[in-house]
Amino acid sequence: MRKTWGAAVAGVGAAVLLLSGCTVGDGSAAPSGPDATFAVFAPAEAAASVGTYRDGTPTAQLPDGAWLDRVADATGIPRRALQGYAGAALASNEVRPECHLGWNTLAGIGWVESHHGTIFGGHIDDDGVTSDLIIGVPLDGDGFQQIADSDEGAVDGDTEWDRAVGPMQIVPTTWAAWATEANGDGVPDIHNIDDASLSAAEYLCYSGGDLGTEDGWRAAITGYNESPAYLDEVLDFADRYATEAEAAR
Repeated sequence: MRKTWGAAVAGVGAAVLLLSGCTVGDGSAAPSGPDATFAVFAPAEAAASVGTYRDGTPTAQLPDGAWLDRVADATGIPRRALQGYAGAALASNEVRPECHLGWNTLAGIGWVESHHGTIFGGHIDDDGVTSDLIIGVPLDGDGFQQIADSDEGAVDGDTEWDRAVGPMQIVPTTWAAWATEANGDGVPDIHNIDDASLSAAEYLCYSGGDLGTEDGWRAAITGYNESPAYLDEVLDFADRYATEAEAAR
């Protein structure tokens, strides 16, 4: 399970709640059926001259450079963060085509969790690693889910409580189960946007099955964080990013 930073830079997470419906950012009812899937399956463009993730190509090399430039400019997503999201989505759709994960779903999560790695005034370096560590608050049950230390502080530096870590804010228990290497160095790094995005993609596909359906998408996001407010905000940004990218074609 995951903790969300929400919109405030100070990082006030939502309490874990059962999913009880969804609204979009303006407070209106969320769309249902096929209309809702536009927000979850916006495709990224792959570079034609590179290999595949199965062949060992780092995920950061998979997205088309011109597409990254255009969409980063249109959406305001930092290019290196977008590269991580798009590369992970392309790799995921290569190895799990039945999942239908859109880059914009990862981007929506990345915004809510860490403002694309910039939440504490930092950024994502060219190698994909955040310039500053992004460590969440203790998950001690005070406004958040309660998760006692599971890793002896190895991932989050806390030997009493677990904390969410990295640009995608993954807790140690989830990282232990779903950590996936994306950049070719053989070592999954929770602070690396490529590794963290692909690990998040694996977990989302496991939680939701087919994210090209509304039920599957909602199940995936609920698996990441059970707060209805969290789902609303991710949906809002995922839809916004898809719309802005489409308009920039």
